Amino acid sequence: MIQHIVLCDLRPDHDPQELKAVMDGLRNLQGQLPGFTDFSAGPNRDFESMSPGYGYGFVCKFADIATAQAYLVNPDHQALGARLVGLCSDGVKGLRVIDLETEAV
Repeated sequence: MIQHIVLCDLRPDHDPQELKAVMDGLRNLQGQLPGFTDFSAGPNRDFESMSPGYGYGFVCKFADIATAQAYLVNPDHQALGARLVGLCSDGVKGLRVIDLETEAV
């Protein structure tokens, strides 16, 4: 399983409705890509003070590497990603992405 974890440093003036629309669009990809098994998103509470500035994030779970790679090149994902970059401080530099390979549960 691949857990695609994205942390976002959103601009202070970002549009919350646009963020919701982007997250809804990513969530909808789950129904379009076989092997895209879960999506969750929300504010980063940063209880350990280890990710200051990254106030929001989301996690996509993929059954395997092939599904994760299909997601990356999906045109809808790329369009949504471009919109997300526009919401982040300093563009793409306002994103942190981690792809963990874990055992399927």
